[in-house]
Amino acid sequence: MPSTHKKVIVRKIGRDSLSGYVSPANFVIEGKLELLNQSGKVVLIDLAEIKSVDFVRDFSDSAAPTRKTFTTRPRTEGLWVRLRFSDNDVLEGMMANDLVQLAPEGYLVTPPDTRGNIQRVFVPKSALEEMIVLAVIGRPELRRKAARPEDTGQERLFTEQ
Repeated sequence: MPSTHKKVIVRKIGRDSLSGYVSPANFVIEGKLELLNQSGKVVLIDLAEIKSVDFVRDFSDSAAPTRKTFTTRPRTEGLWVRLRFSDNDVLEGMMANDLVQLAPEGYLVTPPDTRGNIQRVFVPKSALEEMIVLAVIGRPELRRKAARPEDTGQERLFTEQ
């Protein structure tokens, strides 16, 4: 198995789950998730059947994330979002604040507990009821500084014409 394939647990809307490997660059092809299951067979799953694709460290811990919301304001930069699924389940996470990284099929979210088994979550748009941006968190040095009035107390040596 090439190192470019990532371990995932695919959670279907009907509470079933599959585990396997996906290519992180192009795992969605023509509205279907291309999954290489653990027995080595390529399985195509329609995105309409998927609730989430969890990128995990290990297959052994296949339970859903224990912490689904942030306890305090996140420190990492990006969009702090709250996703409400069609089954009224809620997941908060961080997304990149970059339109280039948005996929037309869904959203790639970093969950609140990054030390847990689940590192990233791909959520198809078809599985969501709503998505709310709770905050835009940026770096302080990128904030615009207030314009200072020009200091006129100093004599100019050279004047522009």
